[in-house]
Amino acid sequence: MEEMVKVVNLTKDFYTKEGEMQVLSNISFTLFQGEILSLLGPSGSGKSTILNILTKLLEPTSGSVTINGTVGYMFQKDHLLEWRSIMDNITLGLEIMHKKNDKKSMERIERLLKTYGLWDFRNMYPKELSGGMRQRVALIRTLSVDPDILLLDEPFSALDYQTRLMVNDDVYKIIKNENKSVILVTHDISEAIAMGDKVAVLSKRPSTIKNEYKIDLSMEEEKTPFKCRKVPKFQTYFDLLWKELDNNEL
Repeated sequence: MEEMVKVVNLTKDFYTKEGEMQVLSNISFTLFQGEILSLLGPSGSGKSTILNILTKLLEPTSGSVTINGTVGYMFQKDHLLEWRSIMDNITLGLEIMHKKNDKKSMERIERLLKTYGLWDFRNMYPKELSGGMRQRVALIRTLSVDPDILLLDEPFSALDYQTRLMVNDDVYKIIKNENKSVILVTHDISEAIAMGDKVAVLSKRPSTIKNEYKIDLSMEEEKTPFKCRKVPKFQTYFDLLWKELDNNEL
């Protein structure tokens, strides 16, 4: 399979008034085409720092990062602009890139809106949508510029539990249908297993990758995150990852 992201011995130090603080220590992983990699770790373990380095918002102290393709970044909060319609929010990236008049791009956005149940809401405003729908809009906005790689930084953390489960399924379906390669940052063990093709477990700061697990639930029916949670092997992975995080690291 084609390598989309390759990270080798990534280290990041921050310098404060108190002195040097190492956040990441020799992090290495590979994301292949069409794959979802869950980065699982305790709060403060540097998961978001990894994404910020991948998007070049931060420079690594040492190590190498190779990215094969363009990157879209979806944050914890949807960051929808309340004064803009749903369509105007989704086309914001194209507007910034001066591509809003690009016929192919607009046709792709129209297809995404129609395929994923948002077309009828295109002229509404964010405050008129539920939290789950807002996250779908945020994802479509990220997809509007057709990135090869998606970086998802705990995109479900602001949702209540029931909505979170539903949006997990929605987002998973969109990702797989659009054949995107994804790095999902989360501290939720169940979410990491349900969404990921593999899970990389980070330690406390300074973070290293303790282990990486390929998730194979041996499902007989089409995989969805919700269905995954009902498979007996799900609990086996959960117990394994819980032990890996040493309980007190969450």
